[in-house]
Amino acid sequence: MYNRLDFSHERELSYEEIERRVRGYFPEADFAMLRRAFDFAQKAHSGQKRSSGEDYFIHPCNVAATLIKLRLDMDSIIAGFLHDVVEDCDVTPEELEKEFNTNVAQIVVGLTKISKIKFKTKEESQAENFRKMVVAMAKDLRVIIVKLADRMHNMRTLQYVSEEKQRKIAQETLDIYVPLASRLGINSVKSELEDLCLRFLHPEIYYRLAEKVAMKKGDRDTYIRDTIGVIQDRLLEYAVKAEIKGRPKHFYSIYKKMTARGVDFDQVQDVLAFRLIVPNITECYKALGIVHSSFKPIPGRFKDYIAIPKVNGYQSLHTTVIGPKAERIEIQIRTNEMDDVAETGVAAHWKYKEGLAAGKAKLDWVQELLEFNKSTENSYEFMNVVKNDLDIGGVFVFTPKGDVRELRYGATPLDFAYAIHTDVGHHCVGAKVNGRIVQLKYTLKSGDTVEILSSKNQNPTKDWLNIAKSSRARSKIKAYLMKIEREQDRETGLDILEKALRVFGSSIKSIKKNGDFEELINTGSAPNEEDLYVNIGSGKLQVKELLARLPSLHKGNKEAPEYNESLTKADEYSKKLTGEVRRRANKDNAVIVDGMDDVMVRMARCCNPIPGDPIVGYITRGRGITVHTSECTRVDAGDIGRVIRVEWNPDFSFKHPVNIRVVTHDKPGILSSISKVINANGVNIRSALAKSMPDRKGSFVFEVEVKDYSELVKTISTIESLEEVISVSRA
Repeated sequence: MYNRLDFSHERELSYEEIERRVRGYFPEADFAMLRRAFDFAQKAHSGQKRSSGEDYFIHPCNVAATLIKLRLDMDSIIAGFLHDVVEDCDVTPEELEKEFNTNVAQIVVGLTKISKIKFKTKEESQAENFRKMVVAMAKDLRVIIVKLADRMHNMRTLQYVSEEKQRKIAQETLDIYVPLASRLGINSVKSELEDLCLRFLHPEIYYRLAEKVAMKKGDRDTYIRDTIGVIQDRLLEYAVKAEIKGRPKHFYSIYKKMTARGVDFDQVQDVLAFRLIVPNITECYKALGIVHSSFKPIPGRFKDYIAIPKVNGYQSLHTTVIGPKAERIEIQIRTNEMDDVAETGVAAHWKYKEGLAAGKAKLDWVQELLEFNKSTENSYEFMNVVKNDLDIGGVFVFTPKGDVRELRYGATPLDFAYAIHTDVGHHCVGAKVNGRIVQLKYTLKSGDTVEILSSKNQNPTKDWLNIAKSSRARSKIKAYLMKIEREQDRETGLDILEKALRVFGSSIKSIKKNGDFEELINTGSAPNEEDLYVNIGSGKLQVKELLARLPSLHKGNKEAPEYNESLTKADEYSKKLTGEVRRRANKDNAVIVDGMDDVMVRMARCCNPIPGDPIVGYITRGRGITVHTSECTRVDAGDIGRVIRVEWNPDFSFKHPVNIRVVTHDKPGILSSISKVINANGVNIRSALAKSMPDRKGSFVFEVEVKDYSELVKTISTIESLEEVISVSRA
């Protein structure tokens, strides 16, 4: 049998017992400072009582004991003793820094700030609080680990408060602290908290499970011993030495299986788990082979978290097999180091002899969380990103070089692209799966080899949010779209303010020179110049109100008719400009023209721009607006008047003509072969020109209709896959 770390409430913990436990893994610790912390906390909390009627000091003592079980560093343990003294005992951070050290004081201050967060029951509020916790964690992981130990003991003694408070605290723990423990990889704490949450949120289910598990305890213990013996014998036959442990899964895990499958406890088959601890990674895979040759594995129930670790560093081989007496059992195979990481998470990586500076244990995923925090305004979405990326579970796909990526079920090539790198995702135009061109919305399957097709001219669109399934991909797409929208609002706002000031014969440069511009910022219009333009461009600020705050425009006489006339004129003009810039062309117009309506627009035949191409518009005499690609060599030719900003209309759904030139070996039936692969992609061929060339080569020019640049790249790639094709290019 094996048990998780025992976090039971301990009513009598002497300093001598605390020191004995620390010496067990950290004999070089500063025990003089440990003694000072014990005595300091005991004195500070003297006379205080808990809801149970016990001395309050029992609580910080148990928190410190939990941190010792997790083998934390000395600063964390001392902070565990002292975590409530600033908030509850009028001790100042300066006193702690003087008596102990800066690190201890900073951890306690961080804990005090977290404790002041007023958690609410609304999901949105929980999400915001969760976000604050993650930001605190990113500054120093130890703050959250000590907080988890604090919450662990509070949950262990939750029976002494009202039922309403029990449910509130338990739900808060499940929503916030369990995901954090999972993110940190501290599975022992995660499992314990989950069981405690189940006990107080669904007591009838918890105690029914406890009763059923207890009823079968004798039979279960016998089965576990016999199964361990069988596995041990099989391993010894192949000279594999392993420590084997067995146990029933924890209650919350069984509860999740029952609810997910809609079955009762008696119908949940795989409730027993066995763990094989072997010396090294090679022995892990050898043991797996022995297990699979000895017991029939359940298809689809094998996970290799050694080759592909979870984001929190967890590594192990997981398999489910039909064990003795036809019982389904889960088997985990790992090394001692992997087992330490699985139980104590990030703490297992720390070197206790060196101590742990605040920035020393920064992990890649913590930095990624900070990026998400900056790019995601919605706290609920941020919380989902953190939660969902913990247990990815789904499909294993390969890069062209043979590297493996794990994605969740339903993932698309777009999710894969963003899993590789943000820039790869942003410029993705298509993908080849197992050598075959597929759409971005294609659902990936385990074993697929995925090659991403990209273009520097491609950027995310709103449609991608309907394609991407992973939190990471969706977050990155939204961040990009928000950035682009902000840039557009900034340009629009700058243009509106400049043109509105011209009505008064002024300019932005002038009001900056006379000090009026600074007045706009100081009166709270916006925190800075850029945000001022963004707020104007987005419509949050009305330019009429801003102009009324500028003394240089009314020159002390706001009642002057000419002033009010100019103000009205500027307001009407800015509203007109805002409306025109924001107006989206109707569905018959492929291109939106900046600031103009009912303008004739035509596509330049020299470059045939299609959605996805960067474009530029030119006002030409008698022809309205001609749209070229930005790289077109003929944009400066002809009688061109002036440049105007244009953009593709995302609502436009018609096909665009474009020419594709194909050079092939001159073989019978090649024209038919090319036509078939083009039509197979759902692309219409408007015309085709073919001619023979010297050296037994053929040249073809196809005019096809595509909806955007992505479909063009897909079509070209499909043609390139034909054996007879030498080259394909856009004509």
